[in-house]
Amino acid sequence: MSFDLRRAEPGRPSVITWLVAVPAVVFAFVTVAVATDTSAVLRLDARVADRAYDVTAGHPGLVSFLDAVAIVFSNLSAAIALALVALYALLQRERAVAVWIVLSGVAAIGGNALLKLAFTRTRPSFDEPLYEIGGYSFPSGHSAGAAMFFTVAILVTIVLTGRGWRRRILITVFVLLAVGVGASRVFLGVHYLSDVVGGLAFGMAVTMGLWVLVVSSRTRLPHDLAVITGSGRKRAAVVINPSKVGDVEEFKARVRAVAEISGWTEPIWFETTIEDPGHGQANAALHEEVDLIVAAGGDGTVRAVCEEVARTGTAVGILPHGTGNLLARNLGIPLNTRDALDVAFGGQDRAIDLSTLETDSGANTTFLVMAGLGMDAAIMTGVNDQLKSKVGWLAYFVSGVKAARFPAMKVKIKVDDGEYRKFRARTVVVGNVGFLQGGIPLLPDAQIDDGKLDVVVIAPKRFIGWLAIIVRVVGRQKRTNERLDRLTGSTVVIKAEKPMPMQLDGDPVGEGQEIRATVQPGVLLVRVPVAPKPA
Repeated sequence: MSFDLRRAEPGRPSVITWLVAVPAVVFAFVTVAVATDTSAVLRLDARVADRAYDVTAGHPGLVSFLDAVAIVFSNLSAAIALALVALYALLQRERAVAVWIVLSGVAAIGGNALLKLAFTRTRPSFDEPLYEIGGYSFPSGHSAGAAMFFTVAILVTIVLTGRGWRRRILITVFVLLAVGVGASRVFLGVHYLSDVVGGLAFGMAVTMGLWVLVVSSRTRLPHDLAVITGSGRKRAAVVINPSKVGDVEEFKARVRAVAEISGWTEPIWFETTIEDPGHGQANAALHEEVDLIVAAGGDGTVRAVCEEVARTGTAVGILPHGTGNLLARNLGIPLNTRDALDVAFGGQDRAIDLSTLETDSGANTTFLVMAGLGMDAAIMTGVNDQLKSKVGWLAYFVSGVKAARFPAMKVKIKVDDGEYRKFRARTVVVGNVGFLQGGIPLLPDAQIDDGKLDVVVIAPKRFIGWLAIIVRVVGRQKRTNERLDRLTGSTVVIKAEKPMPMQLDGDPVGEGQEIRATVQPGVLLVRVPVAPKPA
């Protein structure tokens, strides 16, 4: 059997988005409910736990069976099976699939362990326990591992087999097994229902999200990239954030090899510092009169380089090494370094918009992706850097749980020469692009080269209101109301009743009451994948 990744491409792209978003939303809902001790969830947990205990108690054979299920579907068993599947993928020269399998196992099992430590929820307690076990309860490790393992099994089955009844039967069996493993934890008396639901949702969301990031994006890239664009001297400078790229010398060797193959001379190297995230280095590169400046780092490094290179006519290549990498995602630039190098040295130039941002706190700068005021900025501010370095985007989720009760604020928003409109909002986001991680369309009409800024005003009344907003965002519904409104224009002014946290391309930039964002159309050239030739 051979891998064919095209088999996993759905007829409608939104299917993949839903498969990531739905379990993520379920996990978010359950997590917040557990973290805030929501009474309705606690009562349901207790009721289900008691009834499940009554069913199992007095049946030693059933207890032994459930114990066997726990052993067979343990995380150790899953890790061994995943290692074998990953090895098979490597033998088939499907490195991306192998990497995805390994990352899914590490993220689901390791992330679950970290979440247990974060929530420290005690397990169900009975006078005569059916099974002795230590550790914490939320989320269920067996459930997270089962969801991860069987999601991998389903996707591998899809890319290995054609359509037909065999595939449908296998997928059905895998789904039932995942649910069965989760249910066994409740009937064994070691987890609550919410632990199991949270674990299943977490395992699936992580695995599907990594599929989108590591595997699915590769199938959308053109097979034939141009080797060289433009003419004349082919000299490149590379601005490196050494804290992001790992072994700097090894990274330079990889860049040097691709540059040489693609017909470029030895790159000129610049490294960012804490004091200068890329502005000075980009300026120095421009003075060298290079034909291409490559930014290798996170969103902050990319923004600093682009801010300096704008309006010069020199193209910027992007090697994304951050946590968000939203600009790269929205431009179709691969996150895999080798593929991103192919685009940087052999892609085509695209003129995109840059936006300036002025605040009453004195922060006058630019942004490429999004700027925000309110809860989204509070999430960015509250991210634990140590946790972020260990678990990546999960750190934003943990911060989001803490910021879930960020209060609504009174704001006035003016677009271009219009009148101020009053809102009561939890968060206001001004965007140059439309999509967040996982393909979530926060600003579905935003285009990075349309000369316009898109604004979304989000104002749920209660926590349950977030669920309705998430459904509307993921479903790309055009309808607006006082809970979710959208605006579009070239200049956007936002005034808040009191100082609020602000963020710029995912980085916190302090607090302020007023921001003015203005789009600068087509002032920046960025190297992107070559568009497929029309048939």
